[in-house]
Amino acid sequence: MPNHDMLTKVKSANGFIAALDQSGGSTPGALKGYGYKGDEWSSDAEMYDLVHKMRVRIISSPVFNGDKVLGAILFERTMDGEANGQPVPAYLWSKGVVPFLKIDKGLADEANGVQLMKPNPELDQLLERAVQKGIFGTKERSVVHLANPQGIADVVAQQFEVGKQVLSHGLVPIIEPEVNIKSAERAEADVLLRDEILKHLDQLPEGSEVMLKLSIPAVPGTFDALVNHPRVLRVVALSGGFSRTDACRELAKNPGMIASFSRALLESLRHDTSEADFDRELGEAIDEIYEASTDKVAA
Repeated sequence: MPNHDMLTKVKSANGFIAALDQSGGSTPGALKGYGYKGDEWSSDAEMYDLVHKMRVRIISSPVFNGDKVLGAILFERTMDGEANGQPVPAYLWSKGVVPFLKIDKGLADEANGVQLMKPNPELDQLLERAVQKGIFGTKERSVVHLANPQGIADVVAQQFEVGKQVLSHGLVPIIEPEVNIKSAERAEADVLLRDEILKHLDQLPEGSEVMLKLSIPAVPGTFDALVNHPRVLRVVALSGGFSRTDACRELAKNPGMIASFSRALLESLRHDTSEADFDRELGEAIDEIYEASTDKVAA
């Protein structure tokens, strides 16, 4: 069973979830967004060391705490690392922040207008380690590019298959079928995705709860039925390439959805700023995203 105190916090507290799970191909972009030029590392090990330092700096900041940040999604290497002498998941929870783990191994090639997750044959072993490390839940990402009914059905079926595997380990899955916000068929894809997710939610056993991480819908309120579903613990939104200002503006139009931003959270942070400036920039980002997650406006 999930940790009761963590479950209570995720289910009922105000705030948002920070996505600190950049991995693989997205790591160089994250570091360049942090102000590095790209020639500061010459190997994957050096690159991952730099991104780990970035994440530790973020979660160590006094403004990054459970007052406004409900949880943080970690990359596997971050879960296995330390922050200020403690394992990262334990350190986060000491600050009132619930730890989650990214578990997918990236995206397969596009087919039927979607990208499924790559096979992950060692997932059970990873989930066992996550439980031992004190992780509360997981996150798994696939992508929808077109309003293709078969492709979207395939994405959702795979997501829920993995989600059930996660549930069997006593963890809470964040199911993330991202809709590409640049798609010309975005609004239609949102509706197809919502309806397909509802079918699978209705088939979950009573007592099972999942979380959903979705692109902010093209039409505000499209995901209301998901927000209100009894099998859904929380619906969180990815920023999907929006700037923080645009992501927050669009998120605020959707009652019940809270943020789970990555780039939009980190966009103003730089590695060479002073601690005071770093904390100020991070605090301003946290405040803006918190407000969009909790103070809703008419669409």
